[in-house]
Amino acid sequence: MHELSLAQSLLRQLHDLAAQNGAKRVSKVTVEIGPLAGIVRDSFEFGFTTLAAESPVTHGAALVIKTSAPEYQCLDCNHMMPASLHRPLNCPACQSEMVIPNGGSDIVLLQVEMETADGS
Repeated sequence: MHELSLAQSLLRQLHDLAAQNGAKRVSKVTVEIGPLAGIVRDSFEFGFTTLAAESPVTHGAALVIKTSAPEYQCLDCNHMMPASLHRPLNCPACQSEMVIPNGGSDIVLLQVEMETADGS
């Protein structure tokens, strides 16, 4: 279950960010998970929630997950097609079938909300 190791990695990053910014607590985390990342969302959420509860810095932190569809690119003419849930069968510009996803396979930390020692 690689979702648990991804959650561990995210929590390490959150602890580092909290320390760098003098924060006592992380209250909200927003990540974007691409639909082609191969991450089971429920497993990632479970791992994050379980591991976050083990530290006062991340205990109770809300996790917001956003998903965006990938764009598609034609390998023959480089035409970019707008995001779609399904891979296009061919390129609308040149009719080539050599269409691949461009993006959608990443997990990206978008935003972190923290509380500092003075309560802000």
